[in-house]
Amino acid sequence: MEPDKKLENVAAELLAADPSGEKLGAVFRDAFDYLYDGQRTGHYRPDQLSKTEKTHCGSLVEIYLRRALDGTIHDGALLDYEIAGVDVDCKFSFTRGSWMIPPEAFGEVLLVTHADDLVGEWSLGLVRATPDLLRAGANRDGKTGLNSLGRNAITWLFNRAPLPPNALLALPESDVAAIFAARSGQARVNELFRRAQLIPISRAVVATVAQQDDYMKRVRSNGGARSHLQTEGILIAGGDYEVHRRIALDLGAPDVGPGEFVSMRVLEASPSDLQTVELDGRRWRIALPGESSRAAAPTLPTTRRRT
Repeated sequence: MEPDKKLENVAAELLAADPSGEKLGAVFRDAFDYLYDGQRTGHYRPDQLSKTEKTHCGSLVEIYLRRALDGTIHDGALLDYEIAGVDVDCKFSFTRGSWMIPPEAFGEVLLVTHADDLVGEWSLGLVRATPDLLRAGANRDGKTGLNSLGRNAITWLFNRAPLPPNALLALPESDVAAIFAARSGQARVNELFRRAQLIPISRAVVATVAQQDDYMKRVRSNGGARSHLQTEGILIAGGDYEVHRRIALDLGAPDVGPGEFVSMRVLEASPSDLQTVELDGRRWRIALPGESSRAAAPTLPTTRRRT
């Protein structure tokens, strides 16, 4: 089979725009969080979505991809996109391989995408919808799908890449139940940061748990989770502050980006401890499982936000 130069050019353009897939992966996280609308519904799982909501996900992915790679992805003349001078049709499916292809995309390059929030992965690839790669049958709208040969012919740019985490799906169901059982928004956010330690927590998760317009207030000091949990020896580092990010990394916690948080229970460190930080004139380390804090956590500096 001769190389498909146009498909190769599209692949090269996309990879040049986002070599790590960080921007592309965020698209699926943002699309899921928009559909969950957790601040109003308390939803955080794909099986809580209606059929109509799931159908809307493809449109969201198409829009968010265009925004994420603005300057690389343009509006197409006949199909969804124009990339590297090539018309490309964008397809998303909750079920891997179940993309429905309209007649106008037959013979054209397809950008096929899939994401699974329960598994925590996403994929994005390219394939040309040639007749030999399509199923023989079609629905009433003339749409059909890829056959097994077509699914195997996909050029995956990112295959089963890690999806930016949904902290509520990373927790045992018993912990999630305990979080939502709390009666007030503040109590639920406190329980979230108490139970979801060393897991990046997004603003969307905080909004889902708080279910209040002022959900960010429930995290901050001066009455929020930071001050409530400080007495229990728990630090809450926010990725909006570079100093918080560095402290979390120095302690051995996961990296957090803007709009994310990570909580951790800390203890005063001994001279032999390796991953430590100095705060409030003392050195601290992350507590091991089963260790209890005998002192309040130190206060994190918040002098400079990330740019």
